[in-house]
Amino acid sequence: MTVRLNRRTFLGTAAASAIVAGAASLRPPFAYAKENFGKLDAMAQAELVRKKEVTALELVDAAIARIEAVNPKVNAVVTEFFDKARAAAKGKLPDSPLSGVPYLIKDLDDVKGTRHTSGSRLFANMISDKTSPVPESAIKAGMVILGKTNTPEFGLLGTTESLLLGPCHNPWNLEHSSGGSSGGAAAAVASGMLPVAHASDGGGSIRIPASTCGVFGMKPSRGRMNIGLKMAADIGVENCVSRTVRDNAMVFSLSEDRSPLKPVGFISGPSKKRLKIAFNTVNYYGKEPHEDVKAAVEATAKLCAGLGHEIIEVQNPVNGEEMIDAFLTVWASGPADLLQLAKSKGLKPEDVLEPWTIGLAEFFARKPKDALQKSLAYFAEAEKKVNAFMANYDTWLTPVLQTPAPKLGDQAPTVPFDTLYKRTIEYVTYTPIHNIAGTPAMSVPLGMSKDGLPIGSQFAAAMGGEGLLYALAYELEQAQPWADKHAPTYAS
Repeated sequence: MTVRLNRRTFLGTAAASAIVAGAASLRPPFAYAKENFGKLDAMAQAELVRKKEVTALELVDAAIARIEAVNPKVNAVVTEFFDKARAAAKGKLPDSPLSGVPYLIKDLDDVKGTRHTSGSRLFANMISDKTSPVPESAIKAGMVILGKTNTPEFGLLGTTESLLLGPCHNPWNLEHSSGGSSGGAAAAVASGMLPVAHASDGGGSIRIPASTCGVFGMKPSRGRMNIGLKMAADIGVENCVSRTVRDNAMVFSLSEDRSPLKPVGFISGPSKKRLKIAFNTVNYYGKEPHEDVKAAVEATAKLCAGLGHEIIEVQNPVNGEEMIDAFLTVWASGPADLLQLAKSKGLKPEDVLEPWTIGLAEFFARKPKDALQKSLAYFAEAEKKVNAFMANYDTWLTPVLQTPAPKLGDQAPTVPFDTLYKRTIEYVTYTPIHNIAGTPAMSVPLGMSKDGLPIGSQFAAAMGGEGLLYALAYELEQAQPWADKHAPTYAS
């Protein structure tokens, strides 16, 4: 089902109340409990506000209490502005399906008047003088921002362990990584602090922590949302991570903006259409994943087949060596600029930038002068190749990661560069191609390792295919519910 609903057309319309009522009537896959807001998803919480059964301030105070209960163990929230949130909750909020819902913003985006570190000592004391477009969309949709979530330095790693902000612990096992770079967002949701949190993705940064923390994450198509940034390549996108599919779909619908793509609107349930699903577990280098990952994704394929979808085993169409060299060349161009920025301020790079960031800058400096141009040209060719591949299928199922979440420290930014480089390209081996190609992709929390760590399954679609993916996600959520499966570290 599709409701044509986005931020530009929804807010302020005469039909808003009726649409809100209809959307909110879709109950979450767990029991209603007014006295325990933490068990409710975001739309159910907003419904209570809409019906005047609770106030937005009560939701905010309850979320703050949950954050204070578990954040000392998890370190997901690194900047709090609770007084600012309480003041916003007491004010007049827009009539929206998410009005009054507590929210957190990843510390790579601006919220005016608050700290914005990007996880780096270089910007440890920076205060934002504006609000970034996607957080602004959340505010206009009536969501109440409580603070900022943990992220690795400039979002450059698949684990959240910056020297400035400290490691973010996985709620399923506190000795393990929460993933990255939206590790704080995913850990906040997985630990029950709140049902949905802002996230961004430049190489897997929504899908990686969604997989490691057992929550749902959707990376949108290239250009789907105005993120207000100019980059060497248009690989970064923003959305959220959530416990339920409908929360994610609603945040997406209220954020999509300024896109050449046809608006998706709010996808409110599964589709009857049966899909042709390409499936492989072998990565870009012809290597199978960890046995637990392989078993989990194969189980997902069987689940889809049991639901009537056609599963077609395929060969990975991407050459891993070419892809990763081009991707990391583009990825390292940003750190190269940051290194020069630090030097221009008279700072010693090693005092304000992490070894991994400096290593990437030096990696880029060793490249030929035309390396960035050639890498961008490769991106264009890879996009064509992926588009040609996807033309034969509705969606493409693979693992998200090569292994379950590693222990904290295994991929920390202080690990020697050559060692960390090898570990990173082996671990983050299925996600970057969809940033290169601009295709939407999601991590669905369907698997678990033998040691009790979540394992996500990645589904991708052709450019603009978020609606198809959301509809499939609803179907999988109904077939194998996950929202009421709580991590050991959870704010009940």
